[in-house]
Amino acid sequence: MGDAFYYDSSEEASTQKMDRPPSPESKNGSQANYTVKETPLGTLKYLRIVCVGAGVSGINLLRTLRLNLKHYEAVVYEKNEDVGGTWLENKYPGCRCDIPSHCYQYSWRQKKDWSSFFAPSHEIRDYLCEVCKDEDLLRYIKLSHQVVAAQWHEASGLWHLKIKSLETGEQFDDTANFLINASGILNNWKWPDVDGLDDFKGPLIHTAAWPRDFDYKGKTVAVIGNGASGIQLLPTIQPDVKKLCHIVRTPTWIPPPWRQAQVMAGRGQMIKQVAVDDKENFTSEQIQKFLNDEDFYQNFVKSMEKDTASNFGMFVKDGAIQAVATAKTRDYMQYMLGGDEKLCKIMIPTFPFGTRRVTPAPGYMEAVRKENVEVFGGNIRRFISDGIEMESGDLIKVDAIICATGFDTSFCPRFPIIGRDGDLRETWTQNTPKAYMSVAVKGLPNYFTFLGPNAPISHGSVFTLSEHIAKYITRILKKVQAENIRAVAPLPKAVEDYNEHIAHFMPRMTWAAPGRSWFKAGKEDGPVVAVHPGSRTHFFHMLETFRAEDFEYVWDAQRQNRFGCLGNGFSIKEVEEGWDQSWYLHESAMV
Repeated sequence: MGDAFYYDSSEEASTQKMDRPPSPESKNGSQANYTVKETPLGTLKYLRIVCVGAGVSGINLLRTLRLNLKHYEAVVYEKNEDVGGTWLENKYPGCRCDIPSHCYQYSWRQKKDWSSFFAPSHEIRDYLCEVCKDEDLLRYIKLSHQVVAAQWHEASGLWHLKIKSLETGEQFDDTANFLINASGILNNWKWPDVDGLDDFKGPLIHTAAWPRDFDYKGKTVAVIGNGASGIQLLPTIQPDVKKLCHIVRTPTWIPPPWRQAQVMAGRGQMIKQVAVDDKENFTSEQIQKFLNDEDFYQNFVKSMEKDTASNFGMFVKDGAIQAVATAKTRDYMQYMLGGDEKLCKIMIPTFPFGTRRVTPAPGYMEAVRKENVEVFGGNIRRFISDGIEMESGDLIKVDAIICATGFDTSFCPRFPIIGRDGDLRETWTQNTPKAYMSVAVKGLPNYFTFLGPNAPISHGSVFTLSEHIAKYITRILKKVQAENIRAVAPLPKAVEDYNEHIAHFMPRMTWAAPGRSWFKAGKEDGPVVAVHPGSRTHFFHMLETFRAEDFEYVWDAQRQNRFGCLGNGFSIKEVEEGWDQSWYLHESAMV
């Protein structure tokens, strides 16, 4: 698309303020001439939509657009060599989802032969690849293409994009009416923030960039971190290493196995009927029953979804449910750690249940008690040539270091996104990231994001979240098409009001309690930026209605008249072939 792109990477350009649309009034105060548009009401404006990322959200967006929009084109730029997002990238031993498999799928593409209660990463990746193939979505996805810059152009109402082919290294320009960010937050991995990263002479590995040729068998290995990846990795490699040194900076609440926890909570009637082995894999007979008994399968899926959606009460600060969950989980952890005083002190939190993400951990606490495992609590001072020096003074000599230290969850984009207020990266680096209902951003017209600040990313499966967000975005796109809107963005006051509510709501939740967590961007204290202020159902309910009054609009016509779409007096309904001209005689009274 030629010379349209004008992104300037200089500091001055990246911080400049973009001008607002000009007033429709001329210098002498008279309004520009109004012209009736010679099209019937309902004529759709053509849209070009660019999406970043072909993971769970990007894939679902393509299907949602196809089912609901006309007169548009869409392309997804994906930096990886295949679809799948985080499930393509994460390949460490033991990698799996910590949400039940039958919740972790599209509602419109249910899979009945998941191998395990918690699906392994390769199986989720294969599922996403299969969906793209069967839904014929790959033709809209450009693999190995990375968006490296985006800048809003007010006069044309277009995003000007710079795209890089990762196969050839060549860059080219593109434009879009709408830019939708589906790049996610769990794909920009980070090393631990310690000195001496380059001083260690052995293999230094991050779980999110696991090398195919790394052989840990017979080695003395350090595993840093006890989030989801560290908890899954440790019991997988423990039987094969000579010694495993596990470094735990901040303890994690580890609940009883899902089945046991649901029974304890009085919600496990359906799950009792499902057969799994000691590793939580479904038996072949159980999978066959899922395939053959549709009613049983649907009842099971609905019960799992209901159980997942009903956990919000556990995280209400000082609530009765939270107190019971804390007590039972502490008792469970003490029992699984054999009452070992040292292990219990290092691994059982003193902060409220839910302050840090609660993480299922089959086999983890059994593994840390093995003879070849030693657990170290506290902070790392630095890496040294042959291991790790702790702030306690302990020197840990190892052959290899594995960092299960997670991802950059600051929400800052990985490429410049320059809107009316400058570069979003600078705004969110210098200030707390704030969004409108997690999906739109002040100063960024025609920009939407999946799982932005304060999305319900710890409230259950991202699959159903992505479906609701995609529908919400699509409703706005339909309005834009039908009403000849050039640009739409949330009003600054609406964003301010929404975030004021968040700030006053969060203290009632355990998420805001002191304790290091990625809910608070990895800080001990600070604003909660990564969790929705309400339940999963609350989020879905919130997105059911598009609050049009919370947005500012720029129309295509020079004379900014919102009713220009009324056109020539006819309706598209009376000129489209095959339309029932008296459809209203059969309408329901329900609104």
